[in-house]
Amino acid sequence: MNSFALLSSMPNFGAIGGVLVLVVLIVFLLLVIISNIKIVPQAHAYVVERLGAFHAAWNTGLHITIPFIDRIAKKVSLKEQVIDFPPQPVITKDNVTMQIDTVVYFQITDPKLYAYGVENPISAIENLSATTLRNIIGEMELDHTLTSRDVINSKIRVILDEATDPWGIKVNRVELKNIIPPREIQDSMEKQMKAERERRAKILDAEGEKRSAILIAEGEKESAVLRAEAVKETKIREAQGEAEAILSVQRAMADAIKLMNEANPSEQVIALKSLEAFQTAADGRATKIIVPSNIQSLAGLATSVKEIFDSETSK
Repeated sequence: MNSFALLSSMPNFGAIGGVLVLVVLIVFLLLVIISNIKIVPQAHAYVVERLGAFHAAWNTGLHITIPFIDRIAKKVSLKEQVIDFPPQPVITKDNVTMQIDTVVYFQITDPKLYAYGVENPISAIENLSATTLRNIIGEMELDHTLTSRDVINSKIRVILDEATDPWGIKVNRVELKNIIPPREIQDSMEKQMKAERERRAKILDAEGEKRSAILIAEGEKESAVLRAEAVKETKIREAQGEAEAILSVQRAMADAIKLMNEANPSEQVIALKSLEAFQTAADGRATKIIVPSNIQSLAGLATSVKEIFDSETSK
């Protein structure tokens, strides 16, 4: 009786252990479920394998993997990426060795092909870019290479884009960043550029002198024309003045004759006027004098007028 009571009073360790195991199992399951919830961010993709084989390519959003069966094999960025490759030695058609470095802009379009297409896609693009560049430059001479960047860029882009299609990569652009010829070629190019600049400077100076001479000649021509116009205008004005003076004199003479005609002068007055004109002509400046035939009658007339004037004065 006492032993039975003792056993009944002891705790039930089996039940407690079962509860603990259940709690641990639930916590473990929750941790496994939480750890298998995956969120794919924007512009990314996850390549998922199930039992070692490709299963799916997850895009942006919430996804759940099966524990111990599924695994994320590769996380891929779908953004445009830029790779700056180091300078590569290339030889032109005329046997000139140059250093050219390229910049490649690419974007992953197929995560599955990118994950399983090639072992190291970036290294593959670099090597392919170098070989393509050598092939293209090998068909061009130095001068053509230095002036045909756009052509070279387009050719490399087309070749790389076709070659990287099986890898799930699209090449958007290829740029030649630097084309570095040998030192002696650079010195020769600098001398050529200097000579070209000097030639252009001389041409500009000659054009400036020519333009200056033309402007000076045009200025002198315009000045001569203006002087001739001034002389012409002066002579015209002088002629107009003389013509106006002659016209004024003629008008005055005409008015005098008109007045004389209106006054109806006698023959004696006309004779006196003639005598005054004869006196003016004989003032010593004329070299020849034509004496009219009636000079004696004019003299007599003048004497008579003088006597009449004296008699009137004495009265």
